[in-house]
Amino acid sequence: MHEKGLLIVLSGPSGVGKGTVRKAIFTQEDTSFEYSISATTRSPREGEVHGVDYFFESRETFEKLIEQDKLLEFAEYVGNYYGTPVDYVRETLDAGKDVFLEIEVQGARQVREKFPEGLFIFLAPPSLSELKNRIVTRGTETEDLINNRMLTAREEIEMMDLYDFVVENDQVDLACERIKSIVVAEHCRRERVQHRYKKMLEVD
Repeated sequence: MHEKGLLIVLSGPSGVGKGTVRKAIFTQEDTSFEYSISATTRSPREGEVHGVDYFFESRETFEKLIEQDKLLEFAEYVGNYYGTPVDYVRETLDAGKDVFLEIEVQGARQVREKFPEGLFIFLAPPSLSELKNRIVTRGTETEDLINNRMLTAREEIEMMDLYDFVVENDQVDLACERIKSIVVAEHCRRERVQHRYKKMLEVD
């Protein structure tokens, strides 16, 4: 019987580069994770594609998903909903494949409650000034929204103790390698594999 897949949760403050790191990981040929696409009510940014980067939904549609308990987690962040469709995640894990979630910190807390056996990685900025610079450089935010994001980021960094590992996103390629190394190590954790070897002892 195959091993159940590992739920990998990458999270961190807005502007830290979660999407950039996730995309870089998935362009590497040796990546075998299944990416779980989140649903959101926010408008697409330039270059983002429905069904690839996010499922872009209306507020009415999203609230129906909440009512039907069709989301593993959801959160309202800076006026928009974000959430993870649950059926895909469960089916993929049961098939023995690792599922990679890139979500907001509020959502990660909900997933931790439902999937405590998951692997939770916090992507941290090198500094708060660098984080603000990254948000400003996007060119998509008003000054008020930037200030709101920075206040929220401070609160989210204080929630770091919800996570198993912290990876600093100083350089995207280095952050990717650290995350992939953590996943390899997690698959080798004694608690995850010892039952296989104990079965070896049962053989005559």
